[in-house]
Amino acid sequence: MNASAAQELGRSHQRPSGASAAAVALTGAAGSRAVWGSMDQFEPRPRSEVASRLLNCVLSMAMLLVVAPVMLLAAALVRLTSRGPVLYTQTRVGLDRRWNRSSSLRERRREDLGGVPFTILKFRSMRVDAEPNGQAVWAAANDSRVTPIGRFLRTSRIDELPQLFNVLRGDMNIVGPRPERPSIFVRLREQIAEYPVRQRVKPGITGLAQVSNPYDSCLDDVRRKVAYDLLYMRRQSVGEDLWIMLRTVPVMLFRIGGR
Repeated sequence: MNASAAQELGRSHQRPSGASAAAVALTGAAGSRAVWGSMDQFEPRPRSEVASRLLNCVLSMAMLLVVAPVMLLAAALVRLTSRGPVLYTQTRVGLDRRWNRSSSLRERRREDLGGVPFTILKFRSMRVDAEPNGQAVWAAANDSRVTPIGRFLRTSRIDELPQLFNVLRGDMNIVGPRPERPSIFVRLREQIAEYPVRQRVKPGITGLAQVSNPYDSCLDDVRRKVAYDLLYMRRQSVGEDLWIMLRTVPVMLFRIGGR
């Protein structure tokens, strides 16, 4: 990446062009360090937590009213077409409120999981025996573990709608980095130095990484998404969140990038 590109990507108050955003993602972890500097010194753009919480509560309640019929239909289809519970619950790593500039990432790794754990809600899209040993496996194209209805729910992102209740509970925002399982988080933070930095903001249902990339299926996919997450954190604002929400609509309607 040349110096002019790095300078453009470092401007936190300007939305980069599609080419600039792609440049961040394609450089991966090494490129993120080149643009943002030391990850120990990386800080998200400041924003009012009160205003953000109010916005997320109002929008999530409004969205629940609009999508309630869709959620009821999805729940009925999951119940009628496959054995097992309608909702899939799982522990994810959330916001790290204890991070501060005096503690290094290496020290943080030894202290805890990297954030407050919480239970995420989704419509079940896989068979109940998809992970018989409890070991997380990345979803693959045409994954045989996904049920026929589950495939539609995943590609349309309807399986994520129950997370609006996570937003109301304060676990998540509508927009933010996607939360990961503790077991996967532990592995990824050892392989991608920037990964724990994502926990300095609340996780989200959708995000810049999600509207810019399909589901990840390998480590390089995760690196690209981390670069987009860092870019979002440097630009986070009400306007940015609304822009990402608008970009999420065609992803859901046209089932872009789901598995």
